[in-house]
Amino acid sequence: MTDETTEVTEELPLEEQLRRAREEIVALTAARDHERDQALRAIAEAQNTRSRLEREKAEAVAYAATGFARDMLVVADNLERALASLPQAPDEVLKPLVAGLEAVQREMLQVFERHGIRRVAAVGLPLDPMQHQAMVEVESEAEPGTVVAELQSGWLLKDRLLRPALVSVAKAS
Repeated sequence: MTDETTEVTEELPLEEQLRRAREEIVALTAARDHERDQALRAIAEAQNTRSRLEREKAEAVAYAATGFARDMLVVADNLERALASLPQAPDEVLKPLVAGLEAVQREMLQVFERHGIRRVAAVGLPLDPMQHQAMVEVESEAEPGTVVAELQSGWLLKDRLLRPALVSVAKAS
């Protein structure tokens, strides 16, 4: 304390000095609480940012192959169409070709499975707009809203939809 402060405080009554000291303590306590609150908020924000970035990084790693997987679905569709177009009972000349195409298809499906790519279940299930895209409504014995045929298979990458299944749905009579 300087001489001026000492002179001023000596002139004030004790109660006034106590009142001013209390006010100063209250103001300093409020300032300390405000600064502590700001520091805690900054720490929480940093932790939230860190967890969000870690989650985004994990998703980026898990789903990095999404574009490639979608492109490979076209190849899988074409392979399936090629196999479907072959005769059911191939002659001796076509048997090795059919066996080779079937082996390629099995290997492709195993690779898909290893990387978390799997088919969307469709036929016989109720229409699920999150996984199925209704293309046609048809007369059927099945319950209305049930998928009765799959026009194009749908696929999931882990828990994300790569492509919805294009389906025919039973309509109400």
